Amino acid sequence: MSGQEIFVIIVVVLLLFGADKLPELVKGLGKGMRDFKKATDDIKKEFEESTSEIRKDFYEVTNTIKNEVTDISQNIEKDVNEVTETVKKEMNEFTEDVEKDVNEIADNIQNEIKDTSDEVKKDVNEVKENIDRNINEPDDNYYKYD
Repeated sequence: MSGQEIFVIIVVVLLLFGADKLPELVKGLGKGMRDFKKATDDIKKEFEESTSEIRKDFYEVTNTIKNEVTDISQNIEKDVNEVTETVKKEMNEFTEDVEKDVNEIADNIQNEIKDTSDEVKKDVNEVKENIDRNINEPDDNYYKYD
């Protein structure tokens, strides 16, 4: 409320009740305000007391649920970590086995290539020797006249 509104209210109260009844009126108004405030405080206090048990139960249930969720979360995290470690270990073992097999196959292929290469060289040398021998030796039919 603004100052002008308060002034208008005071003037109206003075006109209605008069100046001699104004102190009694203010005293009664003050007592009424105190009683109203006391009643409001009593209602708040009673409400707080009546809901304190409910709030206490609510907090206990909330804390119990929070603790259970935390425990479950930790158990799940532990299980996930165990499974992850197991999978990593198995993958590493599998990778090592595959690498070992690949290296073994590569060694076998290289040995086969070397053996085949040696055989081919041997065969080429034999063919060269046969060619050289056949070229340098006269053909039996070469000197025959029919």
